[in-house]
Amino acid sequence: MTGTDEGIKHLLAADIGGTNSRFGHFLSHPDGRLEQVHNLWLSTREAVCFADLLAALGGSDFPLRPGDADAAVFAVPGPMSGPVGVMGTASALTCTFANIAWDMDLDRDAPRFGLRRAALVNDFAAQAQGFRTPLAKDSLPIVPGYFNPGKVRGVMGAGTGLGMAALVPLADGGHQVLSSEGGHAARFFHREEQDYLRLVAEVTGEPYPRGDVVLSGLGLSLVHRYLTGRDLSAAAVAAEITPDSETTAWFASFYGRAARDYALTVLAGGGMYLSGGVAAKNPMLVTHPHFAREFVDSPSMTGFLSAIPVSLARRQDMGLFGAALCAHLLLGRKPPS
Repeated sequence: MTGTDEGIKHLLAADIGGTNSRFGHFLSHPDGRLEQVHNLWLSTREAVCFADLLAALGGSDFPLRPGDADAAVFAVPGPMSGPVGVMGTASALTCTFANIAWDMDLDRDAPRFGLRRAALVNDFAAQAQGFRTPLAKDSLPIVPGYFNPGKVRGVMGAGTGLGMAALVPLADGGHQVLSSEGGHAARFFHREEQDYLRLVAEVTGEPYPRGDVVLSGLGLSLVHRYLTGRDLSAAAVAAEITPDSETTAWFASFYGRAARDYALTVLAGGGMYLSGGVAAKNPMLVTHPHFAREFVDSPSMTGFLSAIPVSLARRQDMGLFGAALCAHLLLGRKPPS
């Protein structure tokens, strides 16, 4: 199924999440266009290893076998220490995860499945790359304004954990993506939230609250439990809350606060993009006015923050498209216009 040097190339893209893994078959066109042909979701938690996940892909109706791909890129939730190359982001062949029970090693597993040109990239580096594709135009405005590609743009999203990355403009007109594991850093809270923090510590057994806990599906369940006394799954909480719920207001405040902190950390004057399944499935968690209120709340930086636009990716496959873009660039092709 592989294409010719001058023609269409077949790309295997994957966004490996702590709960589910998304796979996509894309066509890379010589003019820079990316075209999605097929996608498939598989359970990450049901796989005992990466090879098991790829074997499940091969046993499905997914039309592209790994060995037939001209290039493959897997977006993974972990730090990358490799070089920044043609893809504009750090890449590697191995990764150990924080929220998945197994690791990935392409040196070990790629030959078994016939992968000839493959790499791993950080999952939120892929999310950031996804905002360089036409999908960015479909985002939902949260705080209005102009997204300036000539300035740093931040990307943040809550899912199984909290991810962050930044798009940094280069002098030649391209971009470098800076990955982050800021979701594992401590989060700071107001005095009136201290009782909630004690609940988080009790449930997690951790000495301080992390973004990966507070801004995630687990975090939505915990704040609802604290406010209502009801211990429900994240899906059950989302099904019963409304824009007027106290749970919605608290979670929106936490999200706005975290987005503000990251925007200040990377000086994201070009804009902030929100991604990840929690808000994509429940936009009210960021369209609630408490999000925007917290985002600009700063004793010294309100002027800077007030000029930053924020938008939410409506689709949950931004990381998949970003991984496809990385595979496209891995072939030495120009980015989509």
